[in-house]
Amino acid sequence: MKNLFYRLFTSLVALLMVQAVSAQTVSWKMEAGEIEDGRCRLVLTAEIPDGYHMYDLGPYVGGPTATSILFTVEGGEAEGELKALTEAHKAYDDIFMMEIGTYEMAAEFEQWIRLEGEGAHVTAQLEWQICNDTGCIPGDDELSITLGQAEEVAPAPSEEIAAATKDAAGGGSLWSLIIEAILWGFAALLTPCVFPMVPMTVSYFLKGEGGVTMGRIRAALYGFFIVALYTVPIAAIILITRLVGGDAVTADIFNWLATHWLPNVIFFLVFMVFAASFFGAFEITMPSWMVNKSDSKADTKGLGGIFFLALTLVLVSFSCTGPIVGSVLIKSTAGEFWTPILTMLAFSIAFALPFTIFAFFPSMLKNLPKSGGWLNSVKVVIGFIEVALGLKFLSVADQVYHWGILDREIYLAIWIVVFTLLGFYLLGKLKFAHDSEVKFVSVTRLSLAIVVFSFVVYLIPGMWGAPLKGLSGYLPPLSSQDFVLGGEGSAAPVATTSTAQQGRKYSDVLHLPHGLEGFFDLQEAEAYAKEVGKPIFLDFTGHGCVNCREMEMRVWSDPRVLEILKNDYVICALYADDKMNVDESEWVTTDTGKVLKQLGKINSYYALKTYGVNAQPYYVLQGQDGKPLVDPRGYNLDVEAFIAFLQAGIEAYNK
Repeated sequence: MKNLFYRLFTSLVALLMVQAVSAQTVSWKMEAGEIEDGRCRLVLTAEIPDGYHMYDLGPYVGGPTATSILFTVEGGEAEGELKALTEAHKAYDDIFMMEIGTYEMAAEFEQWIRLEGEGAHVTAQLEWQICNDTGCIPGDDELSITLGQAEEVAPAPSEEIAAATKDAAGGGSLWSLIIEAILWGFAALLTPCVFPMVPMTVSYFLKGEGGVTMGRIRAALYGFFIVALYTVPIAAIILITRLVGGDAVTADIFNWLATHWLPNVIFFLVFMVFAASFFGAFEITMPSWMVNKSDSKADTKGLGGIFFLALTLVLVSFSCTGPIVGSVLIKSTAGEFWTPILTMLAFSIAFALPFTIFAFFPSMLKNLPKSGGWLNSVKVVIGFIEVALGLKFLSVADQVYHWGILDREIYLAIWIVVFTLLGFYLLGKLKFAHDSEVKFVSVTRLSLAIVVFSFVVYLIPGMWGAPLKGLSGYLPPLSSQDFVLGGEGSAAPVATTSTAQQGRKYSDVLHLPHGLEGFFDLQEAEAYAKEVGKPIFLDFTGHGCVNCREMEMRVWSDPRVLEILKNDYVICALYADDKMNVDESEWVTTDTGKVLKQLGKINSYYALKTYGVNAQPYYVLQGQDGKPLVDPRGYNLDVEAFIAFLQAGIEAYNK
């Protein structure tokens, strides 16, 4: 167990490196010709890796994934069909038992665009598959181009949110993750592996050659190297994945990490291992040979010596910072490409900052508290927090796959117990192996205990259905709770008002918040909406979508919003990450011939093909003709704006 985390970390790094190096993909570019008579010719070129072939436009029902290019045009429309300029090599395939066309090295496609005005903005959604003698690799990408003097197109609400927020398991805004990483960075300084090294390393620099000024310069470089040692390896792995495999490979990795049960269960177990280490069950350390080798080179003068001194600090402090670093990275893996890099940069800057500050102001060292048992208490407190945070990953897998093992009341019960034990620990009523005796309770411990017990008191009403809006992004949905005071919850009876709502698809496992009635299949919702003469409130959502839960608990819960949703709309929630397999009669074949069998993939494909979005939440107010009544809306906690959005849809429907 001593080197457990090291082995896990190196294995994951090796896995990502192998995947990045071996992942080949197609490089695409899109070029536009001159505009003549309101028309413009687009040419898309695909560069195919050596040794691979890419399938042509097909389609191939029951065969390989054909190349697909879907166009979305703002200020115009696609004219005619997509045309292949490169002749495909046609051959009979014994495996698929059909004639299949393939391209090698390169392929070109042509699409004409008809402009409505002086310009247009074109987006091409690409999907393909390349194969060689050993296997096949799917891929997807998105290209965009502006034709002529196109008007400035404001991004859709969901696109704004996608750029600033995380979806799925990580949750919250990028800024909240950065702030959390900074707090973890400062917390790492208070661990027994790191804290005693602050005055030791600062004194080393101040007593070096060149006087105080040179010592401060070296200390600044020392801090820089610490930041680089934490950030550069993570950035390198992600950049290699992106450069070799393209955006699609990077996005697929993050999407898999965010929604699949395997990484979420692994993350949960890793958090529990971290917590056990902090409680003193065992120590997670780097191999001694690595630490000794780095330390032996730290005495070298110049930049090399400073670098190896920083490396020694990183390695020696690994038993304390390793679990924290893992926590920061795991929480950010569900985000976009830059999120893990930025969060690790924020953590490392916060971690390295005191070394530089104390070097510039050495008199501050005398004000530091002495090392002692209080440092181990910091580790134990972090261990309790690790247990609480780790449950989020198990909860995501539980919701997506409908295991039913971690419903809301069970989740809350564990949190209540964990933080109650933390409160007793702060008061000295609970001790671990490496703790010092608490002869009296300090003001700091008492203050923290008051905060913790107050949080426990806040959690307790949630056992009876209190919304706990401040934690809506971390808790399972209220619909998973068996008993809710007042009737809401999975066990509460759901009234139906017509035969159209009886026996709704997927209603045995999917639920709406706040006792709302609705559908989880668009065709059923459209039939019922036509029957009752109401517009449809189309909610693209997900089990692991933190922003979706925040919208439901902080915006939907407003009495005015609930009244409008209940009385004026037919609600249809489409889950984009549900892993449930649907009946064969409901399978969907994409434009490329790929058969989608899972409910989440079908809903995600519909959202991307119809509205060009793959982020949740995304709200569409749909009329009888199947088209949006007003511009769709994404994540925004402005209740008044959401009410105006709903009312605008009603007014447009009644015209």
